[in-house]
This record gives sequence, structure tokens and C-alpha cells, in this order.
Amino acid sequence: MKELDPLLHSQLRLAIMSLLLTVERADFVFLKEKTEATAGNLSVQIDKLSSAGYIAVEKVPVGVKTRTFCSMTDCGREAMRNYIESLKSYFVGL
Repeated sequence: MKELDPLLHSQLRLAIMSLLLTVERADFVFLKEKTEATAGNLSVQIDKLSSAGYIAVEKVPVGVKTRTFCSMTDCGREAMRNYIESLKSYFVGL
């Protein structure tokens, strides 16, 4: 069996990555609403995924505030492909 990527095996990080697979980019509020995470926890997990190169984070000024957008990188797409293939290896014989 293939080893599961520990960075993606976290429930919230996997949820973020799964959501980003379905859209070109998503803003922080969208991710917060869909994952039902606290702002602080979501921010920490986004930072971890960004540091790993799995997502790109863009901060866009909107008036006096900043809006944060996330998008999956090619590296992130490959990591998700590998993660899914690793998961499939656990279902052999079902």
C-alpha cells in the first residue's frame, strides 16, 4: 500500500483541497463557509498548504480591506492525484 500524504490527510486541509479542485479560485469566506472552520484554524491550514506549494494565496485590496483568494497549484493537483491513488490502494479486493 502507498503511504498517504500526511499534509493532505488532515480533515480540514483535505476539505480545502477538495473544494479547490472544483473551482479556479476561491475566496477565504467561501472556504470558511463550506468547511465550517473557524477563521483562525482555516488561516493556519491555508498557510500550511501554501508553504508546501499545494496552493497559491493572493491578497487583493478591496477598498480599505483585503480579500484573500486561494487556488490550487500544479504541485497541489499532483499531490491530490497521488493521494487519491494511495487511497485506492487500500480498497483492493473490495
